[in-house]
Amino acid sequence: MNRYDVDWHGYWPASPTPFTADGELDESGLRELMELYVANGVHGILVNGSTGEWFSQSPDERRRVAETAVEAVAGRTTVVVGVSAYTAAESGALAKHAEAVGADGVLATVPPYAHPSGAEALEFYRRVSSASALPFMVYNWPRGVAVDLARVPGLMPQLAALEQVAAIKDSTGDWIAMLDTLEATVEQVRVFGSFIHHRGLAVLLGLGGDGAIDGGGIGAPYGVPFFDAVAAGDRELATFWLEKYRAISGRLINPDYSGVFASPVPQLKAAMRLLEQPGGQVREPLLPLADPRALDDIAQILRDGGLLVPDEAGQVVL
Repeated sequence: MNRYDVDWHGYWPASPTPFTADGELDESGLRELMELYVANGVHGILVNGSTGEWFSQSPDERRRVAETAVEAVAGRTTVVVGVSAYTAAESGALAKHAEAVGADGVLATVPPYAHPSGAEALEFYRRVSSASALPFMVYNWPRGVAVDLARVPGLMPQLAALEQVAAIKDSTGDWIAMLDTLEATVEQVRVFGSFIHHRGLAVLLGLGGDGAIDGGGIGAPYGVPFFDAVAAGDRELATFWLEKYRAISGRLINPDYSGVFASPVPQLKAAMRLLEQPGGQVREPLLPLADPRALDDIAQILRDGGLLVPDEAGQVVL
């Protein structure tokens, strides 16, 4: 399998998993969120990734999230299911379930906490990617697993060469290392990374690259047309949309993918509540963002970015 076996491209939200105030999985909210994403015209959706708080869900809940999302989207866009876990056997079982319920692909990091070597990471991905017939996306997420696959010499091309691997999501905080990944693998697999900025646009129109998977997708009104403009080769229009996107994302997320005001997922869900989007609550060990000053700052960023329109009194109700 290679990049030509899938049409994975463009702007994808990494969906949060909505939970109720008492910590239960909110399947109704998840369905509403899938409808919102489809209405926004996203090019794909990732569920049960880091933004989806997979780490605080039971295996049964993770299966329910996959089933609910696939059913709700109903083939209107690509759905890839995150299957990260602590062992290849766990990840493989989730991948088989994703295949059974009709997902379009699966994604995984290396196991958190384990700090695998390059050889161990390669063997892990060999086992997990072959657990199902679905196209597989390798996810390099150093902030979450404390291992940066992009900095292991020669590893990314080896991962790209695995039979079921069709894409790499490279979320290293080292942008030059991400470019090395892109240059080494873009002819083999789809590459998703940090591209919605001026340097990224130059790379997309020159070296190549396929898309971005954005935590929560509140930037979809700008990220979707950005990638549409890139696909059309319209640099001027792409620049217009990336500047709108950066006015929000650049003020909420640090270069290492940490949140400016809180942990990324509580910050995201606070922003989604301000936008009246069905992101739901976070689940322990995460805590909701409740600092009034931080919430005011986030609301101002959303207003400045044109996503949040205040009422007639100029107030935003939390």
